[in-house]
Amino acid sequence: MINFNVPPYTGKEIEYMKEAVENQKICGDGPFTKKCSEWIEAQTGTAKCLLTTSCTHATELAALLADIKEGDEVILPSYTFVSTADAFVLRGATAVFVDIRPDTMNIDEKLIEDAVTERTRAIAPVHYAGVGCEMDTIMDIAKRHNLMVVEDAAQGIMASYKGKALGTFGDFGCFSFHETKNFSMGEGGALLIRDEKYIENAEIYREKGTDRSKYYRGQVDKYRWQNYGSSYLPSDMNAAYLYAQLELAKEITQARMDRWNQYRGLLTPLAEAEKIELPYIPEHCEHNAHMFYIKTRDMEERSRLIDFLKKQDILSVFHYVPLHSAPAGLKFGRFHGEDKYTTKESERLLRLPMFYTLTADETEYIAEQVKAFYRNA
Repeated sequence: MINFNVPPYTGKEIEYMKEAVENQKICGDGPFTKKCSEWIEAQTGTAKCLLTTSCTHATELAALLADIKEGDEVILPSYTFVSTADAFVLRGATAVFVDIRPDTMNIDEKLIEDAVTERTRAIAPVHYAGVGCEMDTIMDIAKRHNLMVVEDAAQGIMASYKGKALGTFGDFGCFSFHETKNFSMGEGGALLIRDEKYIENAEIYREKGTDRSKYYRGQVDKYRWQNYGSSYLPSDMNAAYLYAQLELAKEITQARMDRWNQYRGLLTPLAEAEKIELPYIPEHCEHNAHMFYIKTRDMEERSRLIDFLKKQDILSVFHYVPLHSAPAGLKFGRFHGEDKYTTKESERLLRLPMFYTLTADETEYIAEQVKAFYRNA
């Protein structure tokens, strides 16, 4: 069976976790947490990176720092994971969904401004599949309307827009290190902070509302409860697991890119025959081969293809059910404008297996089985 996902593993993870135990510092903000944060800061150029227990918690921290309050509105795509909306809904905000672009599956930047009201507080673009949203346009809208920008870059590490790392355009960026991501610590994430003025509050929120980070740096002689907050720190053992992969980030990314390009080459004849559609990458975007998807004619064809591939011992999956159609989406949000592409495109999209150790032979077999399905259709 070819699984849809196999968590990345380089061979040094256990060694580094053992080192974390021997350091007798396995709670948050230990030596490996510091190494991971410094690596991300160097890689992205962000002012500050704070490792978190998940991308969900990174987004919640961003919502706190953006001072999202009850009655505020946040503009985001409906085609995203629930965490993008949850972080703001928890603060009492309304999720205002706008349609996506059918080419990149990202939020349609041309529809954002029409959704802005006097209650709009932030925009939360999602970089789907590690392909950058049109951040120049989004940042221009945000500047003119005095809005915060929280980038959901859960899938975007090692990807860029016009040469700049995803997650570093907005006020805050959020990475995921879930087991399905390019680099993993099982469950984990990171908050990227563009402006240094937010760092102190971010550390307080992340450390249960205390200034313990200052205490550990020797800046205060005792730490005290300063504000509300929660525990958003991952174990240093988890960070040790992640650091083994960050050390080989370029190699892992290249391995995934090789398989992505192989898929594209093998499946191009089907696309040219207009049987399927392949991913679109704008020239000014550098993606990270986070996923390889195809688009079928409709949901019924997609379901038949999933079943066919499963019989060939290949696990493929569809992706998000649009949030605006979910019970919580109806309760906590609204769709602004016409749902021209969000539902339609979501029902066509099928993700093929993609992971670090996927082999060239496996990729060829998967592509050949997709071709076989359409030959027999």
